[in-house]
Amino acid sequence: MKWFWVVAFVAPACAAPYTAGDTGDGGPCALQHGVLGTEVLLRCPAAGGRPAEWRRGGAALGTYPAPGLALPNASLAHEGPYSCHHPDTGETWARICLRLGYPPALPVVECWAVSYPQAVNCSWLLAPEPLLDTDFVATYRHGVWGAAGSHECARTGPRSCSFGDLQMFSLTPYVLNVTATNALGTASSLLPFLLENIIKPDPPEDLRVSPVPGEPKKLLLEWSPPGSWPFPEYFPLKYRIRYVRDEDSVTRTIGPYEQTSYTLTGLRPGALHHVQVAAKDFTDYGEFSAWSLPASGTPWTEP
Repeated sequence: MKWFWVVAFVAPACAAPYTAGDTGDGGPCALQHGVLGTEVLLRCPAAGGRPAEWRRGGAALGTYPAPGLALPNASLAHEGPYSCHHPDTGETWARICLRLGYPPALPVVECWAVSYPQAVNCSWLLAPEPLLDTDFVATYRHGVWGAAGSHECARTGPRSCSFGDLQMFSLTPYVLNVTATNALGTASSLLPFLLENIIKPDPPEDLRVSPVPGEPKKLLLEWSPPGSWPFPEYFPLKYRIRYVRDEDSVTRTIGPYEQTSYTLTGLRPGALHHVQVAAKDFTDYGEFSAWSLPASGTPWTEP
C-alpha cells in the first residue's frame, strides 16, 4: 500500500488556549497546553510580578519568582492540576490544569478507489500522535486550482472520508486537502491523484478450496468478486493466486486469470494446501488488492 503526502504546511498556535476544567480539589481551573519535551512555563497573572507559591494537587512545590513555574523537559508525568498562591497568606490566585502533547504533524494521506467508479476512499494518520484532541477538515476539488471550488469529503470515520460524482478517465487530477488542528498548531497536506491510478479493489471474498473427485493431484478454487466492487460485469477484474503446501516455505504465485475459478494441478497427493487470491482492475489500472483471507484444502484421496 502506498502512502503519500505533498504540498504541506504547519502553522504553530500563537498561544495555547484556556478552557474551563476542574482541578479535582474543589475549584475550576484554566486549561493550559504545552509541548512534550520542551520547557513549559506556568504563569500566575494575579501575582502581578511578585513571587508566588506553587502547589500541585495540594502538595507544595515551593515559592518561585515571576514570571511563573518553569517545567524543563516536560513529560506526561508533569500533567495535572497546579495552583499558585500568595506566599504569606496562602490565598489562591489561580488554578491551572496542564495538558501536554504535540502540535499536529503533517497528515500522511492515502486515497484508493475501492469501489470504482462510484467513490474514492481516503484515510490519514499523524506521526507522532499528538496526544491531544485534534480536529480534522477534509475537502477535495477537481483540478489543482479548483475552478469548480472545494467540496467536503464526507467523513466515514475519525480519520477517513469518501467522495463520489467522479469523472472517469479525466486527465485533470483530483486534490484532497486534509487539515489537522489542535491547541498547539495546525498542519495541512494536499494529495493530487488521477482517478484511474488509484484503483485498488478490496480482496476477493468467499474463497473455497475443494477436491476434484478422482483427481489426487488437483484442487478446485472458487471465489467471488469483492462486494464493494459495484459493477463487475461492466468493469471486470482479473485475479492472482498464491498457494503453499502445509509446512513448506516456498509460496507459488500464478496468474492473473479472468475467471472466478481455477483448478490447481500437479499437487502432492494427500497434502494440505493453503490458498489466497488477489484482484486487480482488468485494464491493469491501479494496483492489486490485498490478499484474501486464506482457505485450505487437500486433494481427493481414494476411499
